Amino acid sequence: MALSIGIVGLPNVGKSTLFTALTKKGGLAANYPFATIDPNVGIVDVPDARLQKLADIVHPGRIVPATVEFVDIAGLVKGASEGEGLGNQFLANIRNTDAICEVVRFFSDPDVIRHESSVDPQSDMDTIQTELVLADLGTLERAIPKLEKEARRDKANAPRLAIAKRLQSWLNDGHRAATLDMSDEERAAAHDLFLLTMKPILYVANVDEDALGEEPPTIDGATVVPISAKVESELIELDPEEAADFLADLGLEHSGLETLAQAAYDLLGLQSYFTAGELEVKAWTVRKGAKAPEAAGVIHSDFERGFIKAEVASYDDYVTLGGEAGCKAAGKLRMEGKDFVVPDGDVMHFRFNV
Repeated sequence: MALSIGIVGLPNVGKSTLFTALTKKGGLAANYPFATIDPNVGIVDVPDARLQKLADIVHPGRIVPATVEFVDIAGLVKGASEGEGLGNQFLANIRNTDAICEVVRFFSDPDVIRHESSVDPQSDMDTIQTELVLADLGTLERAIPKLEKEARRDKANAPRLAIAKRLQSWLNDGHRAATLDMSDEERAAAHDLFLLTMKPILYVANVDEDALGEEPPTIDGATVVPISAKVESELIELDPEEAADFLADLGLEHSGLETLAQAAYDLLGLQSYFTAGELEVKAWTVRKGAKAPEAAGVIHSDFERGFIKAEVASYDDYVTLGGEAGCKAAGKLRMEGKDFVVPDGDVMHFRFNV
């Protein structure tokens, strides 16, 4: 399952610095607006200490963690929905992502230019929300006449028109589409409109180094991850042992990458299960609540289509009992069918026939 997160923000809030640190990729991070023009794309491993413990048991040829694709998108400015700055490129790029990670400036470096004036996180957040809402209103203005024609031809299309009009009214009041109370059927119809404000959003508060241990700020009632892009950029220059010591000196247990990756998984309702063998130990991303055939389909569609059974051991049992043989001997290796709901961390092997 490919997971794509668009990193957005006003110019010079530190998003490109954060992207470069997270992906260890040389994206341009410069102290002027629109240093990022084309989106930089980086694939990031999701840190998971459980992988190494499984590898210590089966001694695989390689360890393959789950991954997240981060897309560093051009800085947004007021008027982007009408083409200001690089607005049209910004809006096109963000439509292709699964979720939005908005970087908001909380740091107080006087040498880094703010696009408008002083450091004002709430104003920055309001600017981006306004531009996304305006872009969605433009989408609906184009979509509603087409939906009206379709509803006249076929009454089965009436629900799609109805939710589009409800959303138009809601957005006109300045709200994000995702916050509208909708039934499952309405939400499915709204998904087909491809609205930007329907996307899940989390906020990264780019804070000063000395604020990292503090309670994260509250932004719009949404998930907030406090990260110092400056600290993250320093961490990538260190070897693992030095990085761990550096984090400990700051009173932190995890890097910004670990915190952000976990927050993104939680935001999108995702989890990992594992396969373990001599070839590889691998983490697979699946939605929470997925049943065994769907989890098998993450590996290959044939696995889902021809699903028979899943051999399953919990992570704790697998580690405690020394692997598959130990689980089998202790009666902890289970055979599960199509209705089995996969929990986080299970070690699984699928039987299928096509």
